[in-house]
Amino acid sequence: EVITFSEADYEGVRLPHDDAVVVTLLVELFTMKRILIDSGSSADILYKHAFDQLRIPADQLKPVKTPLVGFTGETIHPLGSINLSVVAGTAPRQTQVQMT
Repeated sequence: EVITFSEADYEGVRLPHDDAVVVTLLVELFTMKRILIDSGSSADILYKHAFDQLRIPADQLKPVKTPLVGFTGETIHPLGSINLSVVAGTAPRQTQVQMT
């Protein structure tokens, strides 16, 4: 479904802008705040602290052999990957997807 913004959403924004989009989503029935949407990123990253708070057993992670290059250029080896249920929006305008 298309996401649109009204003039009210631009209140306090100086145009043109390239501000990051930060949202709140329901991930595995937990409300997760301050999620950065970066359309230029090739990976969906969940930090270990957030993963631990979801209380998902680490043995559900699937091994990942490909390292990621961090924001400052360092190489990061992921602990693994997992598919999680993510809900965006509120009823009746709501969608649920599986994300890796």
